[in-house]
Amino acid sequence: MSDRKKEPKIYGTNIDFNSYNLRPAGSYLDDLKRLKDELTVTLTGFGSTVKPEEKKREEKTAPKQNAAKPAGPGELKSSMDEAKRAADELLREMEETSSAALSPSAPKTEAEKSPEKPDLDKLLEELDGLVGLEEIKKNVRSLINLAKVRKLREEHGLPTPAMSLHLVFMGNPGTGKTTVARLIAKLYYAIGVLSKGQLVEVDRSGLVAGFVGQTAIKTDEAIKKAIGGVLFIDEAYSLAANTGENDFGREAIETVLKGMEDNRKDLVVIVAGYQDLMERFISSNPGLESRFNRYFVFEDYNGEELYKIFLSMCEQNKYTLTVEAQEYAKKLFGDLYEGRGPNFGNARDVRNIFENVVGIHADRVAADTQIDERDLTAVLREDIEKAAEM
Repeated sequence: MSDRKKEPKIYGTNIDFNSYNLRPAGSYLDDLKRLKDELTVTLTGFGSTVKPEEKKREEKTAPKQNAAKPAGPGELKSSMDEAKRAADELLREMEETSSAALSPSAPKTEAEKSPEKPDLDKLLEELDGLVGLEEIKKNVRSLINLAKVRKLREEHGLPTPAMSLHLVFMGNPGTGKTTVARLIAKLYYAIGVLSKGQLVEVDRSGLVAGFVGQTAIKTDEAIKKAIGGVLFIDEAYSLAANTGENDFGREAIETVLKGMEDNRKDLVVIVAGYQDLMERFISSNPGLESRFNRYFVFEDYNGEELYKIFLSMCEQNKYTLTVEAQEYAKKLFGDLYEGRGPNFGNARDVRNIFENVVGIHADRVAADTQIDERDLTAVLREDIEKAAEM
């Protein structure tokens, strides 16, 4: 067993911009936020909101040093406040410039100039229009910045250091992983990184066969469909779960790794699943660890975001909530989030409630002998109440 200390995983885009002699502002946002948090913690005892138990834990674990006499409380607080203000100001400036490479006035790749390609700005608007996922949106923009600049360097005959565009999506079901993967496929296509931009979604059943020799064939077929686009493997951790003597999940993994290497210029693979299980999955195979070094963590939607998703579904299907229905729905989704358990489905749960509302609304309206257009679109509080009980 090797004594080499395992490097900790860094969640986010984890991009090495130094290879390009570039300083893309967006890549440093996470570091600045951590710095800001550290400064806040340092202010413990000078008006900060750090919990007492956290303060005790820090005091217990902090190394003792024979340092010079520290500055007084007032002087220390003034210095920390000044540093914190400076960090906040720099953070704001970087957030304003992080999307500069994606602005309409930025240089365009040859692919972007083609009328046959999807419009990059419209795709970014679609990304920004997603409910919640603020950190994910920021990370996707930074990733597209990197891919675009790399493509521009390639088109200008400049060196383009090897890099991996493969991703690990970690989070609970219904947090938008497939939606974001589909957008990334289109974004890569828009800037010319991929030749087609399609998303091929599979899970274990789409890669693993039940007999010797068939798994490699089945996995190869999925890879061929995805060439030019993104192969999205949901619940990828199940491939590494040894379910018995005739488990061929690891054969599928090896076949995918070979396909990634053989088609590295025109294939992106995104693996997705629960956070803890995905960490173990990537660690289970050195080949996976070397090819997947960017991790996107999808947080659960909060109550307000769940409510916005529900409203969006209603608006898309021309349903309008009464005032009483809106008030009840807000409370319903707030309670749903606060009481969530291990099987919390996020947007999937919202969709289930919406579909139940549609059915209950149809039963109510069909029983009315006199209906108008308002009746066909209006959702009442009682509709949502009944839907939530199903």
